[in-house]
Amino acid sequence: MRIGELAKRVGTTTRALRFYEDQGLLAARRAANGYREYDEDDLRLVSEIQALQAVGLSLDDTRPFVECLRAGNPAGDACADSIEVYRRKLAEVDACLERLGTVRSGLLAKLARAMARDPGTCGVPETTEER
Repeated sequence: MRIGELAKRVGTTTRALRFYEDQGLLAARRAANGYREYDEDDLRLVSEIQALQAVGLSLDDTRPFVECLRAGNPAGDACADSIEVYRRKLAEVDACLERLGTVRSGLLAKLARAMARDPGTCGVPETTEER
């Protein structure tokens, strides 16, 4: 299939596919007329890349999954390097959630202290628009 058909089948743009090729994630074969040619394996690779990006992995994070598929494995996460990417990404997400939990706790504490003081209007006169 040509690049336009592949783009349509996976729901992306030809520009994105060319970018994947430039990044070494996708390898098009060239027809005699110079057109890029792709097959079902390429469709599978691009679908895998898109699915991984949809769950938060960067394009670079997808490399081990692509290599795993290229090696003939039935799934991109059938290889140890892919599993390591999952683990690393989960650790990053856990650290982010911990930081957000700390921020949330701090904000809740500040809100509770502010509400305990029975906040008023701070002496700012109301305008006619607020009435």
